[in-house]
Amino acid sequence: EVQLVESGGGLVQAGGSLRLSCAASGFTSDDYAIAWFRQAPGKDREAVSCIASGDGGTYYADSAKGRSTITFDNAKNTVYLQIDALTPEDTAVYYCAAGVYAGSRADYWGQGLQVSVSS
Repeated sequence: EVQLVESGGGLVQAGGSLRLSCAASGFTSDDYAIAWFRQAPGKDREAVSCIASGDGGTYYADSAKGRSTITFDNAKNTVYLQIDALTPEDTAVYYCAAGVYAGSRADYWGQGLQVSVSS
């Protein structure tokens, strides 16, 4: 069974940085993708970034481009999302996911991490 366990998050001041981790297990293939989503209060869930374990291909949403870095540690089966220059608009619950389809749906989800950015 696929499991995604997130860590990181918390309260950060605007302008600061945060690194979120997603430890993945249970995949039967070495080639899969892990995505990060976020959902702010009263807003729809939105994709933030994604990385493929095989070729390392990455995707960043416009809101994340230029200030985010997603990486994959194959030895630990862990995906890291570093977000810099945080603003209060980044406040949301962040989820990692696998088996993403239809844009914002996924077969597997992590438990979610609260990220709060104070001004």
